Amino acid sequence: MTTGFHFWDYFIFVAYAILILGVGLWVSRDKAGHQKNAEDYFLASKSLPWWAIGTSLIAANISAEQFIGMSGSGFALGLAIASYEWMAAFTLIIVGKYFLPIFIEKGLYTIPEFVEKRFSTNLKTILAVFWIGLYVFVNLASVLYLGGLAIETIIGVDMIYAVVGLSLFAAAYSLYGGLSAVAWTDIIQVVFLVFGGLITTYLALNTVSGGEGVWQGMVAVFDAAPDRFNMILEKDHAQYHNLPGIGVLVGGLWVANLYYWGFNQYIIQRTLAAKSLKESQKGILLAAGLKLIIPFIVVIPGIAAYVIVNDPALMASLGADGMLNMPSLDAADKAYPWLLQFLPTGLKGVAFAALAAAIVSSLASMLNSTSTIFTMDIYKQYIDKNASDKKTVNVGRISAAVALIIAAIMAPLLGGIDQAFQFIQEYTGIVSPGILAVFMLGLFWKKTTNKGAIWGALASIPVAVLLKSESLNLPWMDQMGLTAVITMVIIAAVSLLQNKGAEDEKGIDLKKGIFETSPMFNIGSFAIMIVLVALYAMFW
Repeated sequence: MTTGFHFWDYFIFVAYAILILGVGLWVSRDKAGHQKNAEDYFLASKSLPWWAIGTSLIAANISAEQFIGMSGSGFALGLAIASYEWMAAFTLIIVGKYFLPIFIEKGLYTIPEFVEKRFSTNLKTILAVFWIGLYVFVNLASVLYLGGLAIETIIGVDMIYAVVGLSLFAAAYSLYGGLSAVAWTDIIQVVFLVFGGLITTYLALNTVSGGEGVWQGMVAVFDAAPDRFNMILEKDHAQYHNLPGIGVLVGGLWVANLYYWGFNQYIIQRTLAAKSLKESQKGILLAAGLKLIIPFIVVIPGIAAYVIVNDPALMASLGADGMLNMPSLDAADKAYPWLLQFLPTGLKGVAFAALAAAIVSSLASMLNSTSTIFTMDIYKQYIDKNASDKKTVNVGRISAAVALIIAAIMAPLLGGIDQAFQFIQEYTGIVSPGILAVFMLGLFWKKTTNKGAIWGALASIPVAVLLKSESLNLPWMDQMGLTAVITMVIIAAVSLLQNKGAEDEKGIDLKKGIFETSPMFNIGSFAIMIVLVALYAMFW
């Protein structure tokens, strides 16, 4: 079912695709007399400037999960879902100040590599296999599914063909060029992403206001659905189990955010590719600033769609087209694609390019990180320890291609999932608390032992499953928080029993001054925190 794409829409989208492919292939080319080595392919030659790091972090993060999933959650429950974005801004500051100095000092390629240096090769392998499985079967597959759903809804292309098209697009430049191609094209992707998102937000709010502009539209949305602007949900709210009140600010969401931004390979890999620690921290600060505006381009359109759908007069003004693929509380993830059909010719192409940019940039990032972990932590560890740079890079390309094929096969099987953003967060949350516990104690508690970390990592899964019991009736975010705390207790207990309270020989020596940051980073961080306090005070 097509939603009114015309020549200029297709022209703009094709021009965007050619631009991304052209830039990706141009930066991927081998320089005269230089064979691309592992550092070139997996860490962009450690040459990324702060602005490339900041924009690439956002491009890797913002995908169909946000545009489709968070807009769907905005439609279903309102602005409260923005806590994922706004608390991420604070989390990024913590990562930049307290995690990056340790990671960069150790010269890491991958997060599992840190596990090997701090604990053991066995634990590294366990986590490497877990991450590869998570990226392929959850992250890549879900992004392809949501992207395919959006394309199917917007321009009528069958889901299967949409998934194949997105896969080939992402593969065309990322498999050949590695992180360098991904990071530099991400700068362009973010421009499309933000500009296209703002266009959709403008359209939605202008429609609600009857053509009187964004501000009047925002006032009208707030007046029509004030319940959709509560950041802290009450216990009697229908969606309390997804966002459990004050527990969002002080509980399990910290587990999700710290795990994702601090110990997630396809996110942290950009910061490891920086020219220097200070450059990396400036990039983190830029990403934190951009995070503040993301809810206005992915959540507000979903709330506006809710108001439009429930206003007979507004629906009548949209005519017959308003009934096409209309979202509902049972099909909330249709909200964003549904809005796009009402954009004028040309702007529809820009907004669609923004959505494609979000999807493709995340796919490319996940592919590169999956291949990095497989190549550096599995292949070079167990299959060919003496692999040449040329062979290492080729293995990276082949493993990324295999991961993409598996994810593309899995993607259509995810059909029928509503509020996919919440679904992905909930099931990733079964394993993330254990990993977070291992890393936090491994980083900041010298007495943590390898045996304690392994026991904690393995025990965290049954603990998480037990806490999911219907008889306990705990919100899943609270389950995550409790799982992380229980896992830390297990790790600490086993470590103390093993070493009788002595420091572990691989414990990290946190040298004096390691967490010192520049005045610019401190001022920027303080400004972001003030804005966050103001936002929560405004929408409490």
